[in-house]
Amino acid sequence: MSDDDGAAAGGLPARVAVTAAAAGLLARLRRQHGELMFHQSGGCCDGSSPMCYPDGDFLLGDADVHLGDLELKDEPLTEPGATGETFTVPVWMSRAQFEYWSHTHLTIDVVPGRGSGFSVEAPEGVRFLIRSRLFTDDELATLTAVR
Repeated sequence: MSDDDGAAAGGLPARVAVTAAAAGLLARLRRQHGELMFHQSGGCCDGSSPMCYPDGDFLLGDADVHLGDLELKDEPLTEPGATGETFTVPVWMSRAQFEYWSHTHLTIDVVPGRGSGFSVEAPEGVRFLIRSRLFTDDELATLTAVR
């Protein structure tokens, strides 16, 4: 799910996607911090921003749901140090928040500005944010369940 059109592999709708700008930043951050993960914040600390952590640094539990994985490529021609390998960034959200957002497609984007000090992009002078749209009735009928 590496683009922002909302389609997953196999043509099924994805719950999460990422813009090209955010994908490029994630590749760079991965080279600095190792494997990454997102947890969609529920309103504490930094509003409702997607928070990016080194994978495993945010402790998940039964109260969290896996929305999907961002499947990305570290393009070798875009930046020094890029490897050309593919990588996956899982995206999580609290189950309680998912009850409100279950009908919404989420796209992770990046914009200039300072976000939360807890998210790994904070020192870069940018912050991740969510762009959303409602799923169509047809998309809702074919979505897979979250785990």
